[in-house]
Amino acid sequence: MHSVEKPEMLQAKRKAIENFHDHVSSGKVSFYRQLNMEFVPGRREGPYLWDMDNEKRLFNLHTNGGTYNLGHRNPEVIKVLRAGLEEMDIGNGHLISKARADAAELLADLMPGDLEYTVFGVGGGEAVDLAIKVARAYTGRTGIISALGGYHGHTGLAMAAGDEKYRAPFGPQVPGFQQVPFDDSDALDKAMDHDTAAVVLETIPATLGMPIPQADYFKKIRAMCDAKGALLIIDEVQTGLGRTGKLWAFEHFDVIPDMVVLGKGLSGGIYPITATVLRSPLESVFHADPHIHVSTFGGSELGCLVACKVLEISSAPDFLDRVNQLATYFAQGIAGLREKHALLTGFRRLGLFMGLEMEDEDCGPLLSLAAYQHDLLMVYANNCKSVCQFLPPLTIDGTQVEYVIRQLDKALTTVREFKKIL
Repeated sequence: MHSVEKPEMLQAKRKAIENFHDHVSSGKVSFYRQLNMEFVPGRREGPYLWDMDNEKRLFNLHTNGGTYNLGHRNPEVIKVLRAGLEEMDIGNGHLISKARADAAELLADLMPGDLEYTVFGVGGGEAVDLAIKVARAYTGRTGIISALGGYHGHTGLAMAAGDEKYRAPFGPQVPGFQQVPFDDSDALDKAMDHDTAAVVLETIPATLGMPIPQADYFKKIRAMCDAKGALLIIDEVQTGLGRTGKLWAFEHFDVIPDMVVLGKGLSGGIYPITATVLRSPLESVFHADPHIHVSTFGGSELGCLVACKVLEISSAPDFLDRVNQLATYFAQGIAGLREKHALLTGFRRLGLFMGLEMEDEDCGPLLSLAAYQHDLLMVYANNCKSVCQFLPPLTIDGTQVEYVIRQLDKALTTVREFKKIL
């Protein structure tokens, strides 16, 4: 780096932080300043993020909940988007669209059973909102049951299905929603009644610390829903698209949902797009008025091109085999770290959907900070702070796995030192 460039880069970074504080979120800037984590992403590529001033590089083990499953700025995805920009734009959601039809057809081909129809959106919350709307319209019921500690988004109905702390500051709860413990089929059975329209569950709740459900949990829920006339909505915003070693995480549990919600990774980290995939009978709720649900940017034609490429990459057998191979490498590496570090008490994993279980709730935030100090970007689970989410891109190689394990070893040592001070 030329000596004249560095002061200019530092000045640009300071200005970016100042503007963010003054016009976006003063609270976030204050939070990161207290932790000496004023990192402003500049260049990014594959699993790496560089600070604007090029003084620090982070290995991304957060991936924004799977948004960067294919790494940052995946060249195959960028190529498709660039080509699309030569001849199309967002499109018009009121009109028939070839790009939207192609993406929906591909999703139908990759889904089991009669999950044949897709409604596209922009954010995961919007996609969950739509699933709940369809459930209520189709069943004529209002009750929605979700899991304590789960998370489905910050928008209306999705927020109502989440924990109280995400909605309490914004007014009273929307009626018709209740929560039960995750992986407790008896509690769910007791909660269901004649007015239950749907059960909405993440296959594995990331915000709850990645608890892996019992092998028969979803089969029991499927049977309960069938017996009581309720629908089963599976939120695969974080677990879908190969993250668990299968294209869809619910495949591990041998069930077919009535609706599947996809997001984050469907964007390729390049163009925001989400999907609510419906069983064929549910599409009937739009027959009386096919324009009753509209999303101006949902199913953008450019976004659909990106989604098709993401689905093509993520569904390839070689890609999924590689995910499972990488998962084995990580399992071996973490096993060694558990022998060395007593505060690392458990490892929750299905494919590369992983959580590091620590000895107490202080350790999750401490490990997030220590990881940053050792050039790893990790985030603890907000509803289970003893667990750190561990979500590398699915496109890394064995050498990079070894690097992550080495740096994590250093970070765990730092956590132990932090604990001595506290």
